[in-house]
Amino acid sequence: MKTISATDAKQRFAALIDAAQREPVRVRRQNRDVLIVMSPEDYDRMRGANIDELDRLCQRVSEQAAARGLTDNILADLLKD
Repeated sequence: MKTISATDAKQRFAALIDAAQREPVRVRRQNRDVLIVMSPEDYDRMRGANIDELDRLCQRVSEQAAARGLTDNILADLLKD
């Protein structure tokens, strides 16, 4: 991942946009990361991966709970309290 200073990002904004189309770009200010600039395609891919990962996790937890005898009725009773 390319890294640039906040000053360079400000002075060369068009170049930052172009670079972010190829790969995410880390922007640093005063020796700390302040943001990552990325293409909409990279962002959508990242968000989709997170949602898919969460769906897989929920499915595994559901299967484990069912294998241990947790039913919808038991869960509803637990949530009443």
